[in-house]
Amino acid sequence: MYPSVAEAIALPVIRRGKPQVVAGSAGMQGRVRWVHVAEVADIAHLLRGGELVLTTGIALPDEAAALTRYVDDLAAVHAAGLVIELVRRWRDQPPEALVAAANRHRLPLITLARETPFVSVTEAVVALIVDAQLAELRAAEQVHETFTSLTVAGAEPAEVLREVARISGLPVVLETLGHEVLAYDAAGRDPTELLTDWTQRSRSLAAPERTAYDEEAGWLVTMVGAQGADWGRLVLLSPDPPPHRHVVVAERAASALAVHRLVARDRESLERQTHRMLLAQLLGQAVPPPDLASRAAALGVGLERRQLVGMAIRPATVTPRAPALATQEVLRDLAEVAALAARRVAVPALVGVVDDTTVRALLSLPAQAGVDAVLRRLAREVHRSTAGPVLVAVGTTVSHVAEVGRSLGEAAHVARAALRNPGTQLYHRLDNVRLRGLLHLLRDDERVRAFADRELGPLLARDANHHSRLVELLRCFCEQGGNKSAAAAAAHVSRTAYYQQLGRIAEVLGVSLEDPESMLSLYVALLVHDLDDA
Repeated sequence: MYPSVAEAIALPVIRRGKPQVVAGSAGMQGRVRWVHVAEVADIAHLLRGGELVLTTGIALPDEAAALTRYVDDLAAVHAAGLVIELVRRWRDQPPEALVAAANRHRLPLITLARETPFVSVTEAVVALIVDAQLAELRAAEQVHETFTSLTVAGAEPAEVLREVARISGLPVVLETLGHEVLAYDAAGRDPTELLTDWTQRSRSLAAPERTAYDEEAGWLVTMVGAQGADWGRLVLLSPDPPPHRHVVVAERAASALAVHRLVARDRESLERQTHRMLLAQLLGQAVPPPDLASRAAALGVGLERRQLVGMAIRPATVTPRAPALATQEVLRDLAEVAALAARRVAVPALVGVVDDTTVRALLSLPAQAGVDAVLRRLAREVHRSTAGPVLVAVGTTVSHVAEVGRSLGEAAHVARAALRNPGTQLYHRLDNVRLRGLLHLLRDDERVRAFADRELGPLLARDANHHSRLVELLRCFCEQGGNKSAAAAAAHVSRTAYYQQLGRIAEVLGVSLEDPESMLSLYVALLVHDLDDA
């Protein structure tokens, strides 16, 4: 960055001339690109802008109109300022015409009360310019190295934005082309204030170039993505025109984000990552962060004065024992399907994969909306859009952000409980899974586990030692309500062979399968045993 006029006149060689700003003080932060010594009035056509013009005034005209035109011409070519040595032509002060014209154009007019060697001024200012340019180059090189390292390391967007905020000291936001916030760093400022009405504010600003600064909004905006395939914008909130270094930071950060997107394309979309982080915070923290509602609103999912419903979606093929990579690939695809389904039925939702078995979603519905009708439409769209069978479960409808974790957790419990017998329902609630749901809520109770082990232990050991399937046959018997013929058909075994196996089961367990209480106890134990597969 070039030095300002104020920085230039603060140099010792100029200070010795007793400088005084007599006009155009509003332009003292203008940048000095070069120094030009000129005594003639007809000089503007030789300038390129940004010059600090030095003169003794000996060849300037006497007429006020000509002096005014002289300043007008300097301002027209964007000269940085005019320095007049008051020794040879004017002794006390420059003509009023010069002062008035400089004030009108906000062109700094500085007088020197003592004779000053202009060659020394030129050397000092040029040295200052060169030093500033070298510092800018070093800073740009450091920025390049920083973001190259982040790119090579595969840094997440949050880490890239954190580095942008650290270097620039400015809040930074990564948004989609639809003006939804994907990530941000408030640089120590209030996140709520940063994100309030973000979509509306962002939509009103269209950048004319790939990187542009809007002075009215105070936004430095650069596109993210390859030309022709842009997918987002990086916004630095800079109240003052940004120095070149900040422009470099924004563009290098945008490049790092674009590369990350390409590398992560086979893993998870940025939108899903952002949703996943919010869902994880809602599930993992008893008291959600104070800025969470603002962050969700910036994604188009309002959480205030809304009906909030937790949802869990499970593919029938996913279990904790499935290969991790295969499971995650299935769940990522399902998350994208669920997000698309929510958009199709116009339901704002946070959708993401937060564990190895389930896609979670938080639905945000208007206060007066019919929840069941919306859930039916959404569940129907999810089922229609998926290639394989899926199970959809929902939690209790809540109205406060602090209760969302309970609704999301309840939906996951219902999904696990319903997995063994999903039926044909569009979606499941807690009251649909009944005993299975209760056992899921008690699954971590050691007494429940001990009960199941006592009831089924001998049979499990027999199957393990003899490679038999007595537990499976017992399950068919219980699920068919003790109807032996129906159980034999469900087990795909002849009735004679099945009856023999039932006798062996009763012998191993030491109970009568005709006793209703024994059958109930065994069925409950089987349901508890099934929890490990859900």
